[in-house]
This record gives sequence, structure tokens and C-alpha cells, in this order.
Amino acid sequence: MIQVPAARIQFLPEDRMWIADRIQEVLATGQLTLGKYGAQFEVEFARLCGVRHAIAVNSGTSALEIILRSIGIEGRDVIVPTNTFFATAAAVVHAGGFPVLADMDPASFSLHPETVERCLTPKTAGMVVVHIGGIISAQMTALQDLARRKNLWLVEDAAHAHGSSLNSISAGAFGVAGSFSFYPTKVMTSAEGGMIATNDDGIAKESRIYRDQGKASFTVNAHVRMGYNWRMSEPHAIIGLKHLQRLRAMIADRQAIAAVYDKELADFENLYPLRIPPDGICNYYKYIAVLRRRLDRRQLKATLRERHGVSMAGEVYEEPLHKQPVFVKYAPGPLPVAEDLCSRHICLPVFSGMQESEAFQVLRALKEAVG
Repeated sequence: MIQVPAARIQFLPEDRMWIADRIQEVLATGQLTLGKYGAQFEVEFARLCGVRHAIAVNSGTSALEIILRSIGIEGRDVIVPTNTFFATAAAVVHAGGFPVLADMDPASFSLHPETVERCLTPKTAGMVVVHIGGIISAQMTALQDLARRKNLWLVEDAAHAHGSSLNSISAGAFGVAGSFSFYPTKVMTSAEGGMIATNDDGIAKESRIYRDQGKASFTVNAHVRMGYNWRMSEPHAIIGLKHLQRLRAMIADRQAIAAVYDKELADFENLYPLRIPPDGICNYYKYIAVLRRRLDRRQLKATLRERHGVSMAGEVYEEPLHKQPVFVKYAPGPLPVAEDLCSRHICLPVFSGMQESEAFQVLRALKEAVG
């Protein structure tokens, strides 16, 4: 029986050689951080997002915290979806703000303008919109309009959304800034790393200061902000640069598998996919499907793995933040849509290089286990 993994990182042999040659180069020169490859990575990533600036850092978490510090949120409320990763709300806390957890839109697993409106307070500074699974919500324009009307800023947590777009606008270009993650599970990776994308010259300048211990300049030992060591190394930038150059092809692989799932799931009674907006392009970091009836997901995963050789990807997310012990003190009370859908969805395997035969193995397994 073929084993279908939940995910697989793809580096083609020629790409591994390209990466190794350039790592040898930077090891020989000794310029291991803030060098020419990091600068090239920033230029090419800014071009991908259609923005003026991209600033490479050591993680997606750092990218988001740096944006929030650059904006200045200390003592202010920031609206965050409850169905997101720990880092989204943690970045708000670490930057001195107060995360206000909001319920989710069932159509996109993202924020909805109505839920944001209900969360507004006199201390609200802005919102963090998360592109869950690489899907940019059809409500994005309405969220932008709400931000303008209420004089709020909008930040994108685009950790999942490299190469995704809506109405020909790329992830990272909708708000004042966007943060991206290059953790190994992502559509593209630099092993570890993150990126800030922005059209705002001030945020770009502050971000470069914050990432390098708060120094006014790389060459001057004058610290003007309470920064941190958030730099990206040259070896990480080299890895990320090569994956960025492969990104279009890697997304095409994922979209081909998603098209198989879309077609075949139409015949399922108890499982339906989360749909992409008509004018949207999704990178399919996750392929999200919703169970019409609640099942024991642990048992389902065990059955799929042990009887069918299929490993499932992690949810987005299994438990909403207001149920997480560290964020209980920020819980506004029940958030019923998130509590329901966080417990009632699964993520099907999808990755670069995945074969159509593997997708059909997943579908056969689900048909038997779920129907």
C-alpha cells in the first residue's frame, strides 16, 4: 500500500545543487547575514506581492510583531480571528496590544465585517486579517472599506498565502503591511524565516531598524528602538530565493490536486470543500473540507492512516484561540461559529509533486470512512 503523507517538502536535485553552490560562496566570503542574497530575496518577493518593500526576517511570527511595533499598538485593542495560529494573537501581546478575539466567517474561515463591527471599542487600533489555507476572503474589499470608515489599520497575516490573490491584488498588498512565514510546512520555505511586505515607507524603515537589534543602521552601533535579533541569514535567504523562483510551478501542482478534489467531492454526501471566491487565486496551502456531521477526528485520522495509508494535514485550527489556556483571559465568551467549524473540518493532503493517483487514494479512503 502506498503511503500518502500529509505534506512533503520538494527540492529538485538541480535546486539543491544551486543552493549548495551559493551557500559555499557565502561561507567562503563570510557574509552570512544581511548580504546580497537576502537583498535579492526581498526584491523578488516584493515583486511577487506587487509592493514597494519587502523586509526579510527570521520567522513569520517576528514579521507580524515587527509590523505591529512599527505601527505602534501599545495599550490599544487589535481585532484578531479566534481561529488562527497562536502567533497571530501572541504578536499583538508581545507588541504591547490587547487581542480582541472575533468569530469567523463560515464562507472563508476569515474575519467578516459584521463580526469585526461587533468587536470595535474606543481603544481599537486595527485588525489582523488571516488568509486561512491560502484563501483570500471575498469580504476583503468590505473589510478594507470598514477599516477606512473607522480609521483603523488593516494588517494581513499572510503566513499561508504566498502567491494567492483576489481581484488581481496579491496577498500582502491589501493592508498597511502583510507578514509571511517560510516555515517548512508552507507552500515555499527558507527552512526558517519570514517576510514583511508593505507599500508604507515608514513601516519599511521601522521594520529594518527593529529586525537588527533596533539599530539605526547595520554599520552604526546606535540603538534607537527596543529591537531584537530578527535577522534572516544568507543561507536561509538562498533557500527561500530558490523556492520563490519555483513558487509558480509548485502552486500549479497544488491547484491540479485541488481540482481533482473539487470534482470528486461533489459526489460526497457528508463532506464539502471550502470554496474559493470566483475572482480569487488560491495557493492551496491547505485543502479545507467541512464535515456535515461531527466525527471523532482522531479516530478518523487513525482509520485513514492505518487502513488506507493516508495521513491528514493539521486543521486550521483544531481549537480556537479563546479555548487555548494561554488566551482564556482574552476570551469574550462563546464564539459559536468558530467553535462549530473548528471541530468539524479536515484538511486533505496537498503538496508540490503530489500525484493524481495519490489524490484518488485519499478520496477512496474518505469515501469509505466518511461517505
